[in-house]
Amino acid sequence: MATNPPTGDNARKGAVRQRSQTLNPKNNKWIKRNTNTGQFMDQKADNKPFKGVRKEK
Repeated sequence: MATNPPTGDNARKGAVRQRSQTLNPKNNKWIKRNTNTGQFMDQKADNKPFKGVRKEK
């Protein structure tokens, strides 16, 4: 039988909303963007994409 997850563990369930990510071809790093305003928010230090954030085409 399934049980409810523990409360207070600060774990995200599902995707991050109102965010998208795209790959910057100049430096080969992923950039996170706010989908409402189109403003760039954050860039990854490594070359791996953000977890739980949808990718733009």
